[in-house]
Amino acid sequence: MGFPKRIDLKEAISKINDGDMLTFSGFTIWRRPMAAIYEMIRQKKKDLHLVEVNGGTHSDLLIGAGCVKIWESCWIGHELYGKIGANLARKAECGEVVIEDYSHVQILCRMVAGAMGIPYMPTYASMGTDMLNPKYDHLEKIGLRDGSHPKIPKKKYEIVDDPFYDSQLLHVPACNPDICIAHVQMAGERGTIRVEGQNYSDSEVIKASDKVIVIAEKIVTEEYIRREPTKNLVAGHEIDYLVELPMAGHPTGCFGEYEADGDFIKDYYSRTKTQEGLDAWVDEWVLGVDDFNGYLSKIGIEKLETLRANPAFGYSTKIKRGTK
Repeated sequence: MGFPKRIDLKEAISKINDGDMLTFSGFTIWRRPMAAIYEMIRQKKKDLHLVEVNGGTHSDLLIGAGCVKIWESCWIGHELYGKIGANLARKAECGEVVIEDYSHVQILCRMVAGAMGIPYMPTYASMGTDMLNPKYDHLEKIGLRDGSHPKIPKKKYEIVDDPFYDSQLLHVPACNPDICIAHVQMAGERGTIRVEGQNYSDSEVIKASDKVIVIAEKIVTEEYIRREPTKNLVAGHEIDYLVELPMAGHPTGCFGEYEADGDFIKDYYSRTKTQEGLDAWVDEWVLGVDDFNGYLSKIGIEKLETLRANPAFGYSTKIKRGTK
């Protein structure tokens, strides 16, 4: 049983090949590996195939920067800071990105099947809807379901008779991404992963993926992280590469560590609705700094400390909330 190799962010992202299928930790604007997204843009990754239970700020930016060819999911946006993924919409409308649409439950079932090592998962989800209309099978339309692509199933779904009861079921194919990039609060030095708060579908996407890159807010001894085993999500043998990088989820939030930077996300959303705006934003915030530490310096210590969670409460006490 091996343990993950500890490396820096630049080396970790160099492990991603053009055309790889990727998936991510977190949910919408929570615990997204934003530092990894910035580094992928700097390294000019291209033709990536994203499959995720849902999208967010991370994937919208990666798509806008021209790194993505295929996106399979159910939704993309920035919660109350920007309701839709404007970059995905623009890239899809001009034919630069192929969208394969699944429902939330369907895409989760695909990851569960991948994590279990079985070829498909039965579900009733979205039966009777246009989600299953063959004319919306875009990977079939462009000839990618011909069996020559090992990560793309030969069918989007199959409706089958239930052999036990008088009904029908939907079989959705397993998904096994080449790489999962997960951002977590804590990792042991041998790779044991701890996620505080909601863990979303992190366990499933980690176990479904061929390789896993974990970016941790902090790395501690295995003895320490195993004192509270019920807080730990997966063991070290599931992880291939381990990166320690505080604040690596900014501007998305990380429960117990820092809040989502709503002002930053709103500014990103308002400025990047056109390709020219997106390019200017990338020049300023991604290419205009040397690395993620340079990005954090540009954000500024005062803003970062405002976002930082008070350890006694688990959230920031410096952010004004509500309207009172």
